[in-house]
Amino acid sequence: MPDTELPTASWGRRILALVVDWTVSTLAVVAFVGLEEYAEPGSVASAYTLVVYVLESALLTWLVGGSFGKLVTGLRVVPTDGRVRPLNPLKLLLRQVMVALVIPPLVFRPNGRGLHDMVADTVTVTNETFRSLVAAR
Repeated sequence: MPDTELPTASWGRRILALVVDWTVSTLAVVAFVGLEEYAEPGSVASAYTLVVYVLESALLTWLVGGSFGKLVTGLRVVPTDGRVRPLNPLKLLLRQVMVALVIPPLVFRPNGRGLHDMVADTVTVTNETFRSLVAAR
């Protein structure tokens, strides 16, 4: 891999991936607790969506390189050095907790990496970039 920075995926696709992940997480919670319980005012069931989102996105990113939403929208999370290898699961969990806090993804560098990516030493790229990294191995 050259010593140049990897091109990051657009924020539009990342936001779309987040919407997909959040929708799937919500549907999973509703399927588990029921729509009535989920919609009940003051119910903690709606807070479960956040927990499901964090765990789903961290686990799938560790196992297959992206959350369900990222994979569906053609994105991958890779190490900043571009070497395709498994990522640290604890760093990925911290990364997703930071995303859940909302502020870290809004604090980003000109290269498009958010604070959550900087902490985890990751970068979100398109499948095209990911394929070029795999081919360069």
